[in-house]
Amino acid sequence: MAVRPAWEVRESEGVTRWFEFRLAFADGARVDALALVGGGCVCVEEVRAQPALSLDDLAVLADWIEESVAEACDTGPGPGGRGSEGRRARSAWPRGAEGRLLVAREYRAAQRDGVDPVLAVMGATGHSRRTSLRLIGQARDEGLLSPRRARR
Repeated sequence: MAVRPAWEVRESEGVTRWFEFRLAFADGARVDALALVGGGCVCVEEVRAQPALSLDDLAVLADWIEESVAEACDTGPGPGGRGSEGRRARSAWPRGAEGRLLVAREYRAAQRDGVDPVLAVMGATGHSRRTSLRLIGQARDEGLLSPRRARR
């Protein structure tokens, strides 16, 4: 993904920034997007894709854009970063085996309640769909969840 600052507007104490994004794939498909960063949030203002994106693809694109904007604005965690400013608030979720066990519990509880288990894990962890799916996969790998059924 190529990220390029487009322009910046300074007003009083605040700064609003626009970034252009381009994803180009080997098969000729491409996605161009314009995102706005200001007031502690990231807003996708425009997306052009060839071929068109599904809603699931748009959700993944939003996650990529959010992560890329955080890096470009130096808002990621670590030295010099400003922590979670401009990012979604995320509850403290344990890492490692304890986190995978809790993911498995949320997943099974959602199945019992007839709710989408992936959305339940997303809501519980505060993570994106892609990250939640990765956590669910890790829980499966540890035997905490049953293996996925093969698609036909």
